[in-house]
Amino acid sequence: MTTPEEWRGKQVLITGATGFIGRHLVRRLSGARAQIFAAASPSHGPAPRPAETKPTLQRLAFDIRDAVAVRSTLDEVKPDIVFHLAAVGVTNPSVDPMLALMVNGGGVINLLEGLRGRRMERVVLVGTCHEYGASTEDGGLDPRNAYSASKVAAWAFGRMYWRAHRLPVTTVRPFQVYGPGQSERALIPSAVKAALTGEDFPMTPGKQVRDFVFVEDVVDGMLAAALSDAAEGKSLDLGTGRGSTVLHAVERIWQLTRAKGQIRAGALSYRTGAAMNLVADADRTYQETGWRARTFLEEGLQATVHQLIPGER
Repeated sequence: MTTPEEWRGKQVLITGATGFIGRHLVRRLSGARAQIFAAASPSHGPAPRPAETKPTLQRLAFDIRDAVAVRSTLDEVKPDIVFHLAAVGVTNPSVDPMLALMVNGGGVINLLEGLRGRRMERVVLVGTCHEYGASTEDGGLDPRNAYSASKVAAWAFGRMYWRAHRLPVTTVRPFQVYGPGQSERALIPSAVKAALTGEDFPMTPGKQVRDFVFVEDVVDGMLAAALSDAAEGKSLDLGTGRGSTVLHAVERIWQLTRAKGQIRAGALSYRTGAAMNLVADADRTYQETGWRARTFLEEGLQATVHQLIPGER
């Protein structure tokens, strides 16, 4: 795990800074006294409250599809390290394919082209485990929807810019991320909300195996990937290396909250082309970065439940 001293004073640009993972990353680096430039689309995210304003944090707004705005921002910031999280379709796999390609594919081209020729330490591109498609077992990429396909395109351009232009690019692929502050459209917070309100929870049969990884661990992994010399040019999984079924995770939430509603497993059908087995190669990531996830599912679910209990935030 990296230390705060390693980040003190670094110029760090974070795109997609108002998203779930982005907010946690901003908070962590702010505590480490990095000079953070937190960027988001002009149409996303609330303005910062006075209490959030710190000398080490500046908020920026630009559209990642606007190559001129991207280059202008890079000229202003002169980042040492970039974390690129800006994307569409994270919670909407059926996002319009052209929009996904323009934002997720075209956006990364604008960023990498703007960085080409600059002196910097690392560009961390944040992908998704769903680039693997049906399973991680064969190690190949096989996207099943517009979102994951656009992320594969972003990975490919990152790889090309590393090889052709020697940009220090690393791609990380978070697995089933969960934790406090996540949108209720995601599985874990939607199940927790139903459990706490006594509602039934309709879901698929829940036999999909997922690598549930706590958001704070994901942030640790991203920071480690940014500072590891061995990680340059690599694509690394951010997960625990342990799989649990979706039904098991929901059942644990029910037990933790003593929920009164019913888990209606099988009330919904699996999504077309849904992956059934997505588990990270945690050992390879450890070899390249020294990072491992430390939060067990039980502990992470307890923290998430606690955050959503009224009056306990």
